[in-house]
Amino acid sequence: MKKIILFLTATALLTSCSKDKYTISGTAAGFENGKTVILERQDDKGMGLIAVDTVKIENGKFEIEGKTTEPVFHTLQIEGAQGKIPFILENGDITIVVNKDTIQKSKISGTYNNDEYVKFNDEITKIQKPLMDFQTANMQKMQMAQQTKDTATINGLMKEYTKIQTEIGASSKTKYVDYANTHPKSFISVLIIQGMSNDPAVDSKKIETMYNSLDESLKNSKPGKALKTKLAELKTPSVGATAAPVAPAAK
Repeated sequence: MKKIILFLTATALLTSCSKDKYTISGTAAGFENGKTVILERQDDKGMGLIAVDTVKIENGKFEIEGKTTEPVFHTLQIEGAQGKIPFILENGDITIVVNKDTIQKSKISGTYNNDEYVKFNDEITKIQKPLMDFQTANMQKMQMAQQTKDTATINGLMKEYTKIQTEIGASSKTKYVDYANTHPKSFISVLIIQGMSNDPAVDSKKIETMYNSLDESLKNSKPGKALKTKLAELKTPSVGATAAPVAPAAK
């Protein structure tokens, strides 16, 4: 009985320890041995990407380990590949299956935020599909109209495109807001709310309510702290703003 308890205790300790670091297990079929995989993040000024770690592909595999204090978007750049693989770096086991032919179709899974990121992207892609379909179906028609200076056709296509674009924009905005309201533990939610706070026409009370519903870990993250500062700014009257009228004192 004691051996069983000790075994369970050791297992629990190993499990808890594994959450204190990240392990990125990558499969990169078709890439030669020795090809470089670079883990990158945005620099502190947001002006570009900087390398965080570098490993080599061996027998179609690569692995990156480390620790992070909070979820942060990173990218993987593989030598010889066209494009980067975006994902959320967080402690836990992250699996990335690289699609050599179409890097954008690489698969990411393994941790809560990455699973949510993939699902959210899939849902947004479905919402935006009608616009992509319209572009594909009418690309040749538009090119022909431009060559022949057929303004009637050009204007008609642009009008229809704008209509679809407006509808999709509204649907996407609704999706973003609904997601943030229903996923208080998702890193994507704090990024959505942060983006909303930059809208000049934003309802600050709505943003504050959404912020208050977030998990404490997200409030304490870098974007969470920036959002808190932004909310304080939204509550502060801008310089030169007219103060609210004060009722005269009763005599």
